[in-house]
Amino acid sequence: MRFIIIGHGGHSKVITEMLLTNPRNKIVGYLDDKYKEIHFNKNQIYGPILWAKVIAKYYEDIKFIFAIGDNKARQSIVQNLNLPIKYYSTITHHTATISPSVKMGFGTVVMPHAVINADVSIGNHCIINSGAVVEHDCVIEDFVHVCPHSTLTGSVQLAEGVLSGAGSTIIPKVKIGEWATIGAGATVTHNIPPYCTAVGIPAKVKSYNQKSVERGVLIDKYS
Repeated sequence: MRFIIIGHGGHSKVITEMLLTNPRNKIVGYLDDKYKEIHFNKNQIYGPILWAKVIAKYYEDIKFIFAIGDNKARQSIVQNLNLPIKYYSTITHHTATISPSVKMGFGTVVMPHAVINADVSIGNHCIINSGAVVEHDCVIEDFVHVCPHSTLTGSVQLAEGVLSGAGSTIIPKVKIGEWATIGAGATVTHNIPPYCTAVGIPAKVKSYNQKSVERGVLIDKYS
């Protein structure tokens, strides 16, 4: 399978190595907006992200995979490219442990030594990062990033765009609202509202972002 990686920074190093563990995979290029024009180097394509539209027109067998950790950036790029879902691939590292009952959307990446247990549902363009644990019956919506060694215990719900920070723990049946950020090392013992940052043990809301002010989203279901 032929891949083009969107994003060419530190995260792309891990994605590159993941793909190349399968000898049938070939990386044909990298797209990143640090490249101002298209060029070739050692038979690989380098260029700005919007070139994905052009490439998709001429190479229907190409698969794109994101190497961008920022959830909002991934969402924005997906919306701007507006490519059919057939162009996005889901990849999992061979050291990850994934239950056969897991349902996973397109464009999602599961990284080394992650564990995803029974009846988990994962959306599109998510990152389950190295050593993360997602226990049974969790629901993870689109554009979520579960950072390295974050642990989601049973029946946790992460709404769209949530960032679950490195080493954080979320206890069973907790709901995290859309586009919320859980700080590194936090322990979440109660529901967290949308568009906020929660930190500490137990985690408490530290701040709300501008989107929450615009929408007035202190929603009862997260209280």
